[in-house]
Amino acid sequence: MPERNPYAISFGRIPTQYIRRSMLIDEIVDTLNSDIVEEQAFKITGIRGTGKTVTLTTIEKELRDDKDWIVVDIKPGGDITNDLVANLYTNVPFVTSFVDTHLNLSAFGIGISASKISPAASLDVALDKLMEEVARRKKKVLIVIDEVRKTPHLVEFIQEFQILIRKEYPIYLVVAGLYEDIESIENTDGLTFFLRATRYEMTPLNIGIIKEDYKETLGLSDEVAYDLAVMTKGYAFAYQAFGKFMWEAKAKKITGVVVAQVDEALAVKVYDKIWSELTQRDKWFLRFIVTKDSMSATELLELTKKNHNEWSEPRKHLMDKGIIDGSIRGMISLKLPRLKEYVESKA
Repeated sequence: MPERNPYAISFGRIPTQYIRRSMLIDEIVDTLNSDIVEEQAFKITGIRGTGKTVTLTTIEKELRDDKDWIVVDIKPGGDITNDLVANLYTNVPFVTSFVDTHLNLSAFGIGISASKISPAASLDVALDKLMEEVARRKKKVLIVIDEVRKTPHLVEFIQEFQILIRKEYPIYLVVAGLYEDIESIENTDGLTFFLRATRYEMTPLNIGIIKEDYKETLGLSDEVAYDLAVMTKGYAFAYQAFGKFMWEAKAKKITGVVVAQVDEALAVKVYDKIWSELTQRDKWFLRFIVTKDSMSATELLELTKKNHNEWSEPRKHLMDKGIIDGSIRGMISLKLPRLKEYVESKA
């Protein structure tokens, strides 16, 4: 039986071979496990393919192994409060017993019909009672939401979450989402708590670590492994794609076929979606930007014969999409690998 490819380009699946974002994960887990927790909510953001789901899943797994934690994975599009209460009832024995004895949640499709107990007025009230019991049992609840986006149910839940925090209940939240989805929630009136929650951006993977991974896993020379690592620009999806296709080809050198396969994977899995969401003005500026790995804003405006006001909105869009890096004042650099080739193919 052939050995399984350790790299994967399917979103949501944790590859056998991946680079753990140790500092980010350890910081969140250590904060959550502190005797005095000063943060109860965390946001992980980045573009598609940066490893948000893998990072979130790793945090979730570490805390599931701790008997003091109750970890609840919630789908982003549903009624979050309902799903949370239902999950606690179904999967946590002492909560099941508590609900069957003290709460009538049958109107919400949860638990048994308890005729001797008055129906709960709302799920918010029920959740408050459940958290009292969780605190009494000295347990902690972590809610995990991947691909989070703004919905009426999410806004309502975050408002309720703020109330639970003020009551000092042991309830915590870690979400992951695209830049624009996180910002949409942050900019919603009445969600100051979420705006102030600690935000982590999925920065590029370390090129040196990628190089060593390729050397060990693919058996590449130091030079080839380094060149391959540089081509990824630290982008997690590209790291997986180059590894996958090099493995399948059993290649010890970077071949044109491998590069073409990576380009196709980047296009189909990531870049086509990003491109479709850009305005015509964004695309127009991007065609000039990709001509160099980096350039000054002054150089771009000279090339395009535009002014700063005309560039400011496309600049924000391209930064929000994770396409360009504008962290160095006055400079523009490409963050995504093989994007020049992709943009040129769209000309």
